[in-house]
Amino acid sequence: MRTCFTRPTFKSRVVPVIVLKDPAQAVPLALALLEGGIDVMEITLRTGAALKAIEAVARSVPEMHTGAGTVTRPAEVRQVMDAGAAFALSPGCTDRLFDAVREAGLPFIPGVMTPGEVMRWRDEGFTLMKLFPAQQAGGLGMLQALGAPLPDVRFCPTGGVSPTNLRDFLRLPNVAMAGGSWLTPTDALAEGDWARITALAREATDLANRP
Repeated sequence: MRTCFTRPTFKSRVVPVIVLKDPAQAVPLALALLEGGIDVMEITLRTGAALKAIEAVARSVPEMHTGAGTVTRPAEVRQVMDAGAAFALSPGCTDRLFDAVREAGLPFIPGVMTPGEVMRWRDEGFTLMKLFPAQQAGGLGMLQALGAPLPDVRFCPTGGVSPTNLRDFLRLPNVAMAGGSWLTPTDALAEGDWARITALAREATDLANRP
């Protein structure tokens, strides 16, 4: 089966990294992000609400491309697929996790931090990888350095990406998109302040679309 991540048809180059404690927040959050121009979301498996949240968005907001983040165990691959996730991401990748992804045929973005990891997963057919944690891995300088010897790999840097450096990341030719948690602040989620999240999404969209 095909194992490399073939990018879906979402338009946004900004991927919100989301931690939800209440699955009831998932659908209004997805609608708020869509209104701000973001049609992709990464719901991380960091809470017990994640699978129900993925299922709710996949069922009720089909125009949102719903990804499962923090997929770190082989058993989670089937769980997120059954919930309706269109793709998955991980902070890293192991042989057992790769085997599960390959068997399931789930579009997947493996996490990497070193050139050796990039070469390892490129050999398995992946051409899009998640540089994580991006700032600790070297940030912009690391991505620029990776571009010369490994020009056929593109990245989704996550970890330390913010409105102040988003454009710098997205300007790099080997950056396909960038992930960040600033788009869904904890207090905005708790208060159901969907207008604020829409405003943050619109700001990020505008930044990403600037030359």
